[in-house]
Amino acid sequence: MSYGDGTTDDEISDWADAYFNRTKRTVEHFGDVPVTYAVFMRRPVVCAPRLAVDWINNVARSRGVSFDIDLRHDEGKWVGAGEPLLYISGSFRHLVDLETLFLQKIGPACVAAYNASIMCADLPEVAFLAMDARHCAGLEMAELMAYAASVGSARARRKVDAVGFIGNATDATAHYFGQDKGLGTMPHALIGYAGSTVRAAEMFVETFPGEDLVVLADYFGREVSDALAVCERFSDMVATGQVSFRLDTPGGRFLEGLDPAASYAVLERNVPDAIRGHRTDAELRDLIGPGVSAAAAWHFRERMDSAGYQKAKIVASSGFGPAKCHAFALAKTPIDVVGTGSYLPDRWTETYATADIVAYDGAPRVKVGREFLLPKAPRPE
Repeated sequence: MSYGDGTTDDEISDWADAYFNRTKRTVEHFGDVPVTYAVFMRRPVVCAPRLAVDWINNVARSRGVSFDIDLRHDEGKWVGAGEPLLYISGSFRHLVDLETLFLQKIGPACVAAYNASIMCADLPEVAFLAMDARHCAGLEMAELMAYAASVGSARARRKVDAVGFIGNATDATAHYFGQDKGLGTMPHALIGYAGSTVRAAEMFVETFPGEDLVVLADYFGREVSDALAVCERFSDMVATGQVSFRLDTPGGRFLEGLDPAASYAVLERNVPDAIRGHRTDAELRDLIGPGVSAAAAWHFRERMDSAGYQKAKIVASSGFGPAKCHAFALAKTPIDVVGTGSYLPDRWTETYATADIVAYDGAPRVKVGREFLLPKAPRPE
């Protein structure tokens, strides 16, 4: 039997924890009872349960049974640590072997949605592009993360009118962002193939005429020089706002024209309060350190503007998680787009969702210490 995602009864058995399979056999021997599971997490998250709920419902249809899913928080709502996200009620026999798999589909998505929401809210005027696919452990995770980014983005739009995520890098999950196709123009490999940044831009324009051009500027370590050369070559496209430069400078060096002293100076000229407002060494590195720092973006913006290319846009990538987005917000960094895969949970231990049965055959019962999971009236949002 198929559950809509290529999973059969045998495959569920293969991937379920062995003690759940043994419990299922025991229940089959001694008699089934209706149960209620409470699903929760040990840290605050943003509720992103849709893929897990869809999977559970597909399993129920395939098995010819029904489960009652009481979703206690709407998609995109904040959920406190230890608060049940949902209750699942139904046949113990048919639910017990599903726990391993539905927990895998809930925890990471909820944490990633939380991170994406914070990032978008910190930089509400910046568009985000989800570039996480190559960091994911397989296709299922790639879908979970794209879905989560869209949920977190939608929350930031509701809360602070943020631009949020406008798309992602793959066709398969573009629909979560209202797109038909993945977004992006060129990797470093194309520039290496072309032999120069300008030639790579020429190849792209010739292959995809009429499309906007996003050029990686760091391949040869000449972010400013190569960007100015591209602007000169495609000045008409720059004037109409069709050219962006993606800054992806590796953390082992500074962007062209910068060093620690110059990085301090550029922030002092533009956002003097940023340096005085930093709180941690990591935040200071994001402000004035090597790689794609706030100072790097300000320096690049200054050089483009002084050359008359005010309409050239900046796409920043490399390590943009919640902490780096906060630092860039502190520096009022002049970027137009953030390309990120770093809304992925940093600490995987924080993504662990947990389920406990809280009622057997209608009678409330839960292990000592987990009484907080017993159903209560839903908390007002």
